[in-house]
Amino acid sequence: MAIKKIIVLYGGESSEREVSLESGKYIFQSLEYLGYEAQLIDYPEYFSLKQLTQEDFIFIALHGEDGESGELQKILQQKGIPFSGSSFQACVNTWNKNTCKEILRKNKIPTPKWITISSLFEMQMNLDDVFFDQLRPFNELFLKPAEDGSSIDVFKISNNKELALAISDCINPRRPFIFEESINFKELTVPILNGRCLPAVEIKTSESFYNFNAKYVNEDTQLSELILSKDEKNKLEHICSRTLDVMGCKGWLRVDLLQDINNNFYVLEVNTVPGMTSHSLFPKSAESIGLSYNNLVQEIINAK
Repeated sequence: MAIKKIIVLYGGESSEREVSLESGKYIFQSLEYLGYEAQLIDYPEYFSLKQLTQEDFIFIALHGEDGESGELQKILQQKGIPFSGSSFQACVNTWNKNTCKEILRKNKIPTPKWITISSLFEMQMNLDDVFFDQLRPFNELFLKPAEDGSSIDVFKISNNKELALAISDCINPRRPFIFEESINFKELTVPILNGRCLPAVEIKTSESFYNFNAKYVNEDTQLSELILSKDEKNKLEHICSRTLDVMGCKGWLRVDLLQDINNNFYVLEVNTVPGMTSHSLFPKSAESIGLSYNNLVQEIINAK
């Protein structure tokens, strides 16, 4: 049955709400341009399962826990309602960074070394503690929430003063975090659409890393196609395709990676609902192969 009515779910209650509101707005405008009967619903406040039928298609534009943890996908799958992106189980595999990295390691897909901590609240350790021995030697580490996105509560740390400041500046220190090895050279991302790797995007920023300001505020962040040799391109696409397979993802997703000075690639994380704002990486990559924003939205709907 041809899809005629599409409901865009956006907003949510996570720390990524503002980004989701912008993504959803752009997607909704595109759907109207494409001729769909589109409806924009702020989730979960104005969302009701009773409104849905199997003739509806749900475009999930919810970043963060609301749209990427798998709980929404589980409900929609149980009701037989078609939706954009990956299944419940794939979202479970990718949403938690520790879980995702364990799957990567199990399948011999390179990822930076890491250690986990259940909470930063009242943390007494410093960088000299034996807790950090698994990551030595290091000049810098990243502190990241185990479950969140858009670089919220992500900090680059090189000394105990910066560690203490990062903990005090956290929006929510009472949740699991990871400390992750810092690999310096190039930051990049590879969007995947319907099983096909789109051109890798290299990220250059005046910030110390691709943080929230670099993503959504600064105008000097540069996003450009990553120049690779044929062998490097094949190696990168193999890593990303393997990541897609072992996570069980489908439709559309984005694999974020680092490249070191020796041209080795490391998977950082997988985003099952990539940003679709004017600053977002997925539309930038699609544009580089002549796929307009409207055509990209249509391809996401068509993706299997």
